[in-house]
Amino acid sequence: MLIKNIKALLQTTAPSKALRGSKLSSLASIENAWLLLENDTIKGFGTMDTCPEYNGETIDASGKMVLPTWCDSHTHLVFATSREEEFEMRLKGKSYQEIAQAGGGILNSAKKLQNTSEDDLFDAAWQRLNEVMKMGTGAIEIKSGYGLSVDGELKMLRVIKRLKEKSPIPIKANFLGAHSYPAEYKDNHQGYIDLIVNEMLPQIAKEGLADYIDAFCEKVAFSVSDTEQIIKAGAKYGLKAKIHTNQFNCMGGIELCVENNALSVDHLEVVNDVEIECLKNSDTIATLLPSAPFFLNDPYQPGRELIDAGVAIALASDYNPGSSPSGNMNFVVSLACVKLKMTPEEAINAATINGAFAMELEKNFGSIARGKKANLIITKPINSAAYIPYSFGKDAIHKVIINGKEF
Repeated sequence: MLIKNIKALLQTTAPSKALRGSKLSSLASIENAWLLLENDTIKGFGTMDTCPEYNGETIDASGKMVLPTWCDSHTHLVFATSREEEFEMRLKGKSYQEIAQAGGGILNSAKKLQNTSEDDLFDAAWQRLNEVMKMGTGAIEIKSGYGLSVDGELKMLRVIKRLKEKSPIPIKANFLGAHSYPAEYKDNHQGYIDLIVNEMLPQIAKEGLADYIDAFCEKVAFSVSDTEQIIKAGAKYGLKAKIHTNQFNCMGGIELCVENNALSVDHLEVVNDVEIECLKNSDTIATLLPSAPFFLNDPYQPGRELIDAGVAIALASDYNPGSSPSGNMNFVVSLACVKLKMTPEEAINAATINGAFAMELEKNFGSIARGKKANLIITKPINSAAYIPYSFGKDAIHKVIINGKEF
C-alpha cells in the first residue's frame, strides 16, 4: 500500500529511550509526505518529490495526517460486567474508598467474574478489543486482577492468552493478583500473598500466561512491604513490575518501584517532590491515566510538573468497569492537554512511542520508522496535529491501518 499526498506524517522517530523533557515536546514530522507499506511493515517514507512509482493499492491522503496507532499500556479490558450502579453511588456522594469498603469496587467485579465462564469473558473482551482498535489503539496491555483466587486469576490470564492468539495487534499480559484482598483474607493479608507467591505464580509461569506483574500499592489495598513481596516474587519468574501506586496517597511505592527497576509506575494522581526526584533519576516510566480522575472526579496527575522535572511520561486509558469505563485513547490525549497541561506534541508522544516503551514494544510500534509494523491512523482532513486533542468528542479518524491493512 502507498499512502501519498499526506499533509503531515507524524512521529517519524526511532528513539532508543522513552522521551522526556524537551524531547517529549518535539513531534518529528514530514509535510507533504508519502508512506510505503509492504505486507505488515513500513518500507519507506519521505517527501512527495521523492515519491516512488507504485502500481498497487494507493490511498490519496490529501489534507489528512498519518501517525502511529495509540499504544495503550494500562488496561483492565477483561471483566464480567459493567458497574454503573457504583457510578450512581458516587453521584450521591460516596467515595471510591467508601464503595470499596462496602464490598463494591474490585471485589464487586471479582464476584461477578467468578460466575462468568471463560468463553463469555473472552467474547466480551474480544468485542471491547475491536472497539478500541477502531478508535486507533494498535498495541495494548491487559491485566488480570478480578479473579482474586487461583482459579479466577488463571481464568482471566487464559482469556488474555486467547486474545493474544487471535488479536491482530500485540497484547501484553499483566498478572494483577494483588489487586485487592479477597473478603476471606481481610484479616490475613500474608495468607493471600502466600497464595499469590506459592500457588498462582508457579502455575502462571508454567503456562506462560504473564509478561509482567502488578500490585495495587495503596492504603485500601497492598502496603509497600506487601508490594515488595509481590515484586520480588515476580522477578524470580522473570516478570518485570508495572505497579499501581499514588492514586490516593504517597506511601513510598514509587521509591520501592524505582529501587526494584520497575518498568512503570501507574496512576500518580498524588506525588511529592521526593518522588518526582526519584523518578527523574530513573528509567521507570510514569504512566498517567487522566480518564480515571475524570470519571471519579478526583485531582488530576501533575503532568506539567513531572514533565518539567524530566520524568518520562506515558499516557494510557485504564479501561476498566469501575473507575475508567472507556478505552478511547483520543479522549485520553485530549484530557492530558486540558487537565494535565500537556502540549499536543507531548500528549501524542506519550500516547504513542512512550506507551510502546512502557510495554517494551518500541522496536516495532509507537512511531513511523522503516521496519516497524504498519499500524497507523489516517485522520480526516485537519489543519494541525493540535486538532486531535482539540476536537474532543469528535471522531477525527478517517481510517485505521493494522498490519498494513485497513481495519
